[in-house]
Amino acid sequence: MDTYQGLRAAVVGGSIGGLTGALLLRELGFTVDVYERTPTLLENRGGGIVLQPTTMKWFGERSARRIEELSTVTRHVRHLGGDNEVVHDDAVEWRYSSWSTIYRALLDDFGTDHYHLGEFCAGFDQDADGVTLRFVSGRTETADLVVFADGITSTARRRLFPDLVRHYSGYVGWRGTVPEGEVSEETRRLLGEALTYSVAPGTHIVLYPIPGPDGEIEEGRRLLNYVWYRNVPDGPRLHELTTDLRGFECPVSVHPGQVQQRFVDEMRSAAAAQLAPAAAEAVIRTRQPYMQVVFDTRIPAMADGRVAVIGDAAFAARPHAAAGTAKAADDAWTLYEHLRASDGDIPTALKHWEPAQLRLGNQLIDRVARMGHRSQVEGTWTPGDPDLRFGLYGPGV
Repeated sequence: MDTYQGLRAAVVGGSIGGLTGALLLRELGFTVDVYERTPTLLENRGGGIVLQPTTMKWFGERSARRIEELSTVTRHVRHLGGDNEVVHDDAVEWRYSSWSTIYRALLDDFGTDHYHLGEFCAGFDQDADGVTLRFVSGRTETADLVVFADGITSTARRRLFPDLVRHYSGYVGWRGTVPEGEVSEETRRLLGEALTYSVAPGTHIVLYPIPGPDGEIEEGRRLLNYVWYRNVPDGPRLHELTTDLRGFECPVSVHPGQVQQRFVDEMRSAAAAQLAPAAAEAVIRTRQPYMQVVFDTRIPAMADGRVAVIGDAAFAARPHAAAGTAKAADDAWTLYEHLRASDGDIPTALKHWEPAQLRLGNQLIDRVARMGHRSQVEGTWTPGDPDLRFGLYGPGV
């Protein structure tokens, strides 16, 4: 396409959503630069990703990499009882990858010549002709289009809507991975062939296999990944729990190796008491568990002139629908489609793109809030309930 030849696009945030957007904008003819705040490549960040269709679309339609070489697969959704007995089993196929595996593949496709590390965007201005970005390094850049994909602490969110607040869910997600080779044969069998749940009063855990540290997908070389939801009241108890080993409070997440040991010890003891033995073994054997504060974040607008806000920078949804990366990818693909269909009028294309994405984000957060309330408050998270299935657009889709 040549509609956007000679125009510049800047993407603020070089994670999975930002890279997907950058690749698609480049296909439209833009000269695209990505600005990532961290000083080094984003390796070994986060854990597993459930690969929904929108997340896989780039690899199915554009990339030389095949999703099969980047992912693991299970063909059952399974609930375990207190003695590892299977209390429910559905024949449902899901694919998974790791954050690092998908990030590396997207960055390989984009390249590093226009991928700028250590550039934190602190502010911006715009007029009818373009957007000016200001970075803490002293750098300034101008672009015809700016896409903010800079996550839940987004500069665009803070500048456009300074009074917006995150809404804490009442619980945190303990996360981690353990190599398959470091758990018992029974645990490896139960967790390696299914998306697995263990449910107890006021808590639940979900586990699945993901590629190993270097992208290994062979059985026995993969990682078992989990998210375990535990209720923590807001206030002093949460603040203490989210204070890391440096003494800094971390309102979003406490990274691997930074969780206070006393909380890790308590978490492991609770796993043995509350979870199915296979799930408990995965938790207990994790060397460096980490913790995510679970909250809902909404935004009233995703387009402002020549600025678009996508992914977690716009809507940060609880993980229950496994739709965070899928929502970011959907934002990027639909933005691409609206820009492609326009006559080069960027502000108009963004305004036409925005309404459906706002509806989707609000619907997703409404749904995951209901899912979380059922498991953590009501105690009505029942095995096999179709309303509890993963999906960006709805349960199972």
